[in-house]
Amino acid sequence: MEIRTLGMVGGGVMGRSIAEKVASSGIAVVLAEVSEPRARAAREELVASLDHELEKWGITLSEKKVILNRVRFVAGLEELAQADLVIETVNEDLEVKQDVMRRLGALCPPDRIFITNTGTLSITEIAAASGRPDRVIGMHFLHPVPRSPIVEIVRGVETSEQTYATALELARVLEKTPIGVSEYPGYVVTRAIVPFLNEAMYIVMEGVASAEDVDLALRLGFEFKLGPLEFADRVGLDTVMSWMEHLFRELGDVKYRPCPLLRKMVRAGHLGRKSGRGFFLYRGYERIRPVEGAR
Repeated sequence: MEIRTLGMVGGGVMGRSIAEKVASSGIAVVLAEVSEPRARAAREELVASLDHELEKWGITLSEKKVILNRVRFVAGLEELAQADLVIETVNEDLEVKQDVMRRLGALCPPDRIFITNTGTLSITEIAAASGRPDRVIGMHFLHPVPRSPIVEIVRGVETSEQTYATALELARVLEKTPIGVSEYPGYVVTRAIVPFLNEAMYIVMEGVASAEDVDLALRLGFEFKLGPLEFADRVGLDTVMSWMEHLFRELGDVKYRPCPLLRKMVRAGHLGRKSGRGFFLYRGYERIRPVEGAR
């Protein structure tokens, strides 16, 4: 299947990151948001992200221009009916994703394939809302999508071989290593990382070490690029907590129960990099320093 235009629903952090990678791979993107102001804001955030990469010599000015020329931001889903393939990247909420699938199912031609980007939710439940469950598949991209080398490809109960083959082809075009996963809460990546993040937060909460020292120890000790707490800040602490809550509900294992410190920070609006404060402080995309007394 030749993919010339890819439709997307949701211009949040993951949506913009996927759009950047798709556009840099030569595919036009039509990214739909709920309103004109949200569409403009999403484009401004993509520009800011590309400027940050430009400052770090991660991309060239020409590459920035090419990406922006290939990504078009629109309000509403109507224009997605003409896309060759549609990806939804809305919030990690089952009802929200099901609503998007219902609307896409009513809008798009019956042969159109839909991809859901989720790290924890049931592909089968999301797919059922589309009216074409054989043509829905999960692709769990890892942030930042332009640099992450893998994508988890998750079949629902009714996902067809043709749909799976299309997802593999998209992974190839995007130069991702596909990880085939059977549907199960958390799949591979999220299920493995959540207890790690949770335990690091407990270490801070219990006063064993500061957030700075926990991340330093694990980065240097195991050659990680990021410590678990800065990683959680970058993902968004509210998102991390939603992963934990979902896995705790589904599997009932206490290792997935969110650390009380995480709950307290989310309630305070300290969501990580996107709010400017989490376990560390941020100015734009740059980490400034640890939060004093982060316990």
